[in-house]
Amino acid sequence: MNVYDGWRIAAMLEHRGMHRTETVSDADIIILNTCAVRAKATDKVFSALGRIRRAKKPSALFGIVGCVARESGADAFRRIPDLNFVLGPQSYHKLPEILDNPDAKLLNIDLGGLEKFDELPQMEKSPTVAYIPIQEGCNHCCTYCIVPYTRGREISRKFQDCVSDTIHAANTGAIEICFLGQNVNGYKYTDEKGKTYRLSDLIREAAKIESVKRIRFTSSYPTEMTDDLIDMFAVEPKLLPFLNMPIQSGSQDVLTRMNRPYSLELYTEIIRKLRVARPDIQISSDFIVGFPGETDEDFEQTMNIAQQIRYINSYSFKYSPRPHTGAALMTDQIPENIKAARLAALDNCLNEIQREFNINCIDKTMECLLEGDDKTGRHLIYRTPYMQQCVVEKPDTNTPAPVLANICITAANKASLRGKFAKTSE
Repeated sequence: MNVYDGWRIAAMLEHRGMHRTETVSDADIIILNTCAVRAKATDKVFSALGRIRRAKKPSALFGIVGCVARESGADAFRRIPDLNFVLGPQSYHKLPEILDNPDAKLLNIDLGGLEKFDELPQMEKSPTVAYIPIQEGCNHCCTYCIVPYTRGREISRKFQDCVSDTIHAANTGAIEICFLGQNVNGYKYTDEKGKTYRLSDLIREAAKIESVKRIRFTSSYPTEMTDDLIDMFAVEPKLLPFLNMPIQSGSQDVLTRMNRPYSLELYTEIIRKLRVARPDIQISSDFIVGFPGETDEDFEQTMNIAQQIRYINSYSFKYSPRPHTGAALMTDQIPENIKAARLAALDNCLNEIQREFNINCIDKTMECLLEGDDKTGRHLIYRTPYMQQCVVEKPDTNTPAPVLANICITAANKASLRGKFAKTSE
């Protein structure tokens, strides 16, 4: 979501005649787009603001947008007095106001709704992978999560607006469509005629566009993985065989304290249905270790579910108390050294599963999407249907590399694959 927001902010400013620079000291305006999901992320924001303040030219405007802006509000001006603007994730379309009145202090952290999508200009050229937000906010109110405070309650965009954005992205260069939402599979929009649309309907519409070759969505909530959506994996080949469906913990007691109202039996049954619908599907997850009250037995159950499901990619973190959340007030907080030890053990387990999956890909040929050059400029980076990074040596010819290519996997480690262009038959 932050990547999408960054693209739209840049497009909005370019529409006003500005252009990007990678050097802070050259910039006339510096926007830090922020995430507040963990305390460490928030701390990094204010450290970065201090560095920007020292490096920027005196006349340059600078400020923060996004979730840390919403979380900090006017206090951000107290911490960094020469900030020019603090705009929440649903208010960044107000940014031109500071350009029109640079001597003002602009604060807007309102959780208005979806007005920004109406006010922002369309991007003239889409990246190869286009992010299409279909829903913002979340109603689940997990006790560790600040999203309902920073992004607000769940709102689904109009179905036709989502379709129009998808068509525009495809017409301006997108080959892959990724539908976005804090609770993306909870998307539900009822039009004036009483017809209700779900995520499965958006996938069906996107698949009709000939130039769209790959479709995916993130991030999913288990109880919203309805049968109509599971069925899409069986019938729509453009839908990638990869799904992020966070479980967070393998302990039923911990899930209850997290206010994640699904059973382990329901979660594993959904995985079973997905694998029946699409036998080659692979799953990724998010994990939180050291949640308040987590016992050694609870943690072992998390290790067990990781081994049982065999997640090919995961994001795992130590529990981080966030303001405005119920878990921050719980008394049975886990010491940092225990959290660190549990995270290391879980990461080792998940890394080994990921390494095993990657090695099993050797000698397989997959249709992969070009991402760009690597840092050396000597290799190309492709993404497999399972979102693995695959490094391919650049061809000797001056012919541009194909955006979609069949890649034969030749080597693998935990982090990435290596491959070569598959030979085509005469």
